[in-house]
Amino acid sequence: MQFHYAEKMPLRILDEGEFWKRQESEHTDVIRALVPNLEPAFVAALKGWEQAFAQTDAIYTRYIELVVRSGHVVSPAIIEQINRLVEFSLQQSNQFVQLLDQLGMESVPLKNNPTAITVLNHIRRESEYFIGIAQEYLSKPC
Repeated sequence: MQFHYAEKMPLRILDEGEFWKRQESEHTDVIRALVPNLEPAFVAALKGWEQAFAQTDAIYTRYIELVVRSGHVVSPAIIEQINRLVEFSLQQSNQFVQLLDQLGMESVPLKNNPTAITVLNHIRRESEYFIGIAQEYLSKPC
């Protein structure tokens, strides 16, 4: 993500967050579809993450609508709320990457599925990409 959007930056980070939370939600389904014999505990964990990501995605959507309705004039209080949402999303993605790592190390059906291993590594890299975006955004004062 480019960071030269100036006054449009709140909307830009919201767009990124909405996109990546939707992706992460879909990724939980992809893993379950690729490994139909996945251990029940991992299936349950992935379903929980799917719901959590969908909820976060919905929050991003509400903030996008708020910023657009405001004519892109965003108060410092709303900027602070957006920053907290990005911080939360960063932690959420970090925790998801930990689950992906655990899956890769502990799931026997996944380990026996070379395609699933490749996809799992791709999904991890995508979540890590969002983590990088969120960290960079939070490191720059708005």
